Amino acid sequence: MLSVDRSREIAEAVAILTSAKKLFVYGVGRSGLAARAFAMRMVQLGIDCYFIGETITPVVSDGDAVLIVSNTGSTMSAIQVANIARRVGAKVIAVTGHRTSKLGHASNVVLLIHSEGDGTETRLAPLGTLFEDATVLLLDGVVAQVMERLGQTEADMRGRHAIMV
Repeated sequence: MLSVDRSREIAEAVAILTSAKKLFVYGVGRSGLAARAFAMRMVQLGIDCYFIGETITPVVSDGDAVLIVSNTGSTMSAIQVANIARRVGAKVIAVTGHRTSKLGHASNVVLLIHSEGDGTETRLAPLGTLFEDATVLLLDGVVAQVMERLGQTEADMRGRHAIMV
């Protein structure tokens, strides 16, 4: 079963994302891939966005936002990123399957994704696949709301799309 019904939390996340000086995203493994897809769209919206862990990523500071994706909410590096970000005054948004996880407690806003069911999914979509797929869909919805709030169009985004020469 997939369930995402958190309109208040999504509105809070959109407000944080659109008011941040810089945006940082983080995730490990396939959660990291979902986070990177979101980061790409944020760059295309004109938001100064970085993936934590890259060599060219600047320092997180006061007034920034950090979005972290972790199904379990117990990935140690994700928790460390959240704690450091909060310590320097950044706002933290967690996308997780567990609100009361350490990551959830370290975050300003939790976007909760329920992706557990009767076990059938494990055979057909193993190792967190449903969480990862739901994360991409949820964050694409967030992109649409950020786009609207910033008054951006698809043409605006296309103008910032990577062009390989």
